Amino acid sequence: MTSRDFTTTILVDRTAKEAFDAINRPRDWWGEAIEGQTDRLGEEWTYRYKDMHFSRHKTTELVPDRKVVWQVVDAQMNFLQDKAEWRGTAVIFYIAPQGGETQSRFTHAGLVPEVECFEVCKNAWSGLIGDSLFKLIETGEGLPDTVE
Repeated sequence: MTSRDFTTTILVDRTAKEAFDAINRPRDWWGEAIEGQTDRLGEEWTYRYKDMHFSRHKTTELVPDRKVVWQVVDAQMNFLQDKAEWRGTAVIFYIAPQGGETQSRFTHAGLVPEVECFEVCKNAWSGLIGDSLFKLIETGEGLPDTVE
């Protein structure tokens, strides 16, 4: 992970446990076409969005109420020249109490300004984390599949 990796942070008026639990339900904030167990250490699962994006992830870290890491073990991004650009990257969530609230810091390690997907993926993640995941944590209702 470097300081150039895409990172965004949300602050929610909920507990670290509530944030952790919501993050581990990506069907409810990222995409309903996720297949497999996302909340079990060592499990592989897939995300698919239309015919544009397929990725296979492995849950490699689950520290209750503190951290979640998903390694991208395969990817097929049909809108990019390098369709496997996400392969070998990692999606990381750090969760920490802050005052009476909870901070969730999202980093896509390997998503740096030099890669083709940076702007598109930065915009997609910003909306998914700042809007859909935020709403899921705060209200119990996310906005999966809202990336166009």
